[in-house]
Amino acid sequence: MAGERSSKGSKKIKVPRTRMRQQDPQKRIRNFEEVTLGYSEEDAVRESMRCLQCKKPRCIEGCPVEIDIKSFIDLISRRQFDRALEKIREKNSMPAICGRVCPQEDQCEKMCILGVKNDPVAIGRLERFVADRELNEKEEKEGELKHLIKAANKGLSSSDNLRIKVAVIGSGPAGLTCAGELAKMGYIVTIFEALHKPGGVLVYGIPEFRLPKKILYKEVEFVKSLGVEIKFNMVVGKIFTIDDLLNDGYRSIFISTGAGLPYFMNIAGENLNGVYSANEYLTRSNLMKAYLFPKWDTPIARANKVAVVGGGNVAMDSARTARRLGAEHVYLIYRRSEVEMPARNEEIEHAKEEGIEFMLLTNPVEVIGKDGWASRIKCIKMRLGELDDSGRRRPIPVSGSEYSIEVEAVVMAIGQGPNPLLTSTTPDLKLTKRGNIKANLESCKTSKRGVFAGGDIVTGAATVILAMGAGKKAARAIDDYIKTGKW
Repeated sequence: MAGERSSKGSKKIKVPRTRMRQQDPQKRIRNFEEVTLGYSEEDAVRESMRCLQCKKPRCIEGCPVEIDIKSFIDLISRRQFDRALEKIREKNSMPAICGRVCPQEDQCEKMCILGVKNDPVAIGRLERFVADRELNEKEEKEGELKHLIKAANKGLSSSDNLRIKVAVIGSGPAGLTCAGELAKMGYIVTIFEALHKPGGVLVYGIPEFRLPKKILYKEVEFVKSLGVEIKFNMVVGKIFTIDDLLNDGYRSIFISTGAGLPYFMNIAGENLNGVYSANEYLTRSNLMKAYLFPKWDTPIARANKVAVVGGGNVAMDSARTARRLGAEHVYLIYRRSEVEMPARNEEIEHAKEEGIEFMLLTNPVEVIGKDGWASRIKCIKMRLGELDDSGRRRPIPVSGSEYSIEVEAVVMAIGQGPNPLLTSTTPDLKLTKRGNIKANLESCKTSKRGVFAGGDIVTGAATVILAMGAGKKAARAIDDYIKTGKW
């Protein structure tokens, strides 16, 4: 059996890890509805009983936002679901999002003691359960939201901060988290968002079948209910600058603009029609609602044969989106083996179930066109050599192994970097060679006094939860800076 739970005066109970219901693969490739359907109340209680309630829980060490995992799971086991949600929101304002998109297998669940010999407790699924339960209630009890806010603010608010303004640039996971934490402390917080919708990568990058937008917007509403204001269509660096904000009375600024500049391979044919960056492809589908065709007639390739280049979560999202947009054949081209793929295991499994055709140890060398449109993609076979700087075996081309396959669209999902628009208008903000902002990873301080930065704009493209962790660190550091004046 997978695990056991014991308590004083009771026998040990052994139960297997509780599976989560999901849509049948043949049905879900024809819609954009959520694949995983979540736990029922009985599922959640059963799974929570697997937790060993360790005296020194290692799982908390693996959580970038420091959720008291042991306590909220114990509350679920006692069917105190509202209190479990309050416990999570003491540290995390967006549990419904984290429960869906965080790579728990590499963080909290990786540290779970139960996982040493068996499957770890499904921490992320339990977090999602209590968040969904509250979000899905048809009739919200009067005062319930205020009660949750009070719990989130407990011990943090300070009347001394009520007239101090702080600006947050970007409403992605880092920005929303930082803004929420600062609001709990009593600061007047304004988020400046370049797009017309909040969420950053959560809204333009992650497909509906992984993170429904209604869930995202409900979580954003909770952050706004803490007192955070969000201003849209505000392109900092174009409309106004960092210095303009500082001169306008903002005592501190947190930059969380993410990594929205797509990378390409610089191979022949990448400028052909039908070749997309993953950023553009997913933005057209998610934010511009191409997935709602024919209700929304957003221009996007609805090709029968699509090649997606890359092996991360963005590549998986792109491939699975192409399948739902009508492609019969979706080729996932990745230069290493499946072992080296950075995508989540769940994403890889779902892609396989949905018929995505994996072309591993393969790398494109040219996109071939016909009448200005992509028609074939030329590839070369690869073999794995010695370990490189990433800790993975280096892919090496196999001479004479070139071949091509017929395609109608190509999506490049090989990574993205920082957009230089904001940083180019702030010359005293030091950058790395890649164009990321130089900032202390613990304090989030930059080279410019009063200006902090965190998330993908500092680290390069990473995970949602790591960006949220940076947002929490930045909020603490901003609070300390404003109170002490020390830099």
